Amino acid sequence: MTWLDLRYRAEYLVFRVLVCVLQAMSPRRCVWLAETLAFFVFRVLPRKLTRYEVARQNIQTAFRGRYTEKQIDEIIFRMWVHLFRMIAEITHLTRKFHVNNAFSVLSFRNRSDIVRPLCSERPVIVLSGHYGNWEMSLSSLGVFGFPINVVARDLDNPYLHNWFFRFRQATGHQMIGKKGAFGRMASVLEQGGNIALLCDQDAGLRGTFVDFFDRKASTFPTIARLAIEFQAYICVGYSRRLPDDFENHEWVHFEMGCEEVVDPLLFQGDDAIQQITQQFTRALERLIRRSPEQYLWAHRRWKTSPQQAEANKRIRRKKAG
Repeated sequence: MTWLDLRYRAEYLVFRVLVCVLQAMSPRRCVWLAETLAFFVFRVLPRKLTRYEVARQNIQTAFRGRYTEKQIDEIIFRMWVHLFRMIAEITHLTRKFHVNNAFSVLSFRNRSDIVRPLCSERPVIVLSGHYGNWEMSLSSLGVFGFPINVVARDLDNPYLHNWFFRFRQATGHQMIGKKGAFGRMASVLEQGGNIALLCDQDAGLRGTFVDFFDRKASTFPTIARLAIEFQAYICVGYSRRLPDDFENHEWVHFEMGCEEVVDPLLFQGDDAIQQITQQFTRALERLIRRSPEQYLWAHRRWKTSPQQAEANKRIRRKKAG
């Protein structure tokens, strides 16, 4: 047994103990624990470790003077509460959420907008972002009989990776590793299958730049290309946590909805990829505006600028010429 394997096993042991503790806690206790951990992260840990400045600058960029410094701090604090609550909810999902209680756990918004594409003969690309409880969205689709091929990065720890693999498989989904995923995604769509992925990661120097909160953000053009090639609907879905009402709901209550359906057949011309990418990005932005505290502001969405991408193009042309 190597030192690395020993470390992975130790990490997995800690993770499983945490899962057992969370599963033994009531929903109210999980909320208390999330708020306690969020207080520790926000008030005690060094801010460099928690990406406080990244989150603060992102919120300032997105909302441009709408919030005071105190309100921004509150959003960041509530973001951490949301993330810790999401971890607790994931550990409870397989036991607390099933088809028999789905309508007491979920409220629906624009339900038919996503059901129609999923019941059509065309493939579907289900998009979400680091918003709300995206694992709840996936589980809901599986519970209602819509298996999805989920695109996600393989975890470095193989034991943790296998746990999440089994967790998603429990509701009928299959996994596609993010590295080299294009071929697998194309194969699934060609056979009429459906895929799901997050659409709000920085795509680097070769991404398509579209407006996200009125600032250019590098976004993967792969989604639009696949949608065009295989005539796949793009559905921007989400599961947003609603205010707690433990008197009437035994568990957490979510709003599950479809913000927008993008039909690639409606887009023509050389800028079709740009238009499609902009449309689903705007849909995600609208969602975030409704509950900004349920978005992961600590990741660097605007990491790559158009100026950097243009400079990189000039360097590549220079080397090629």
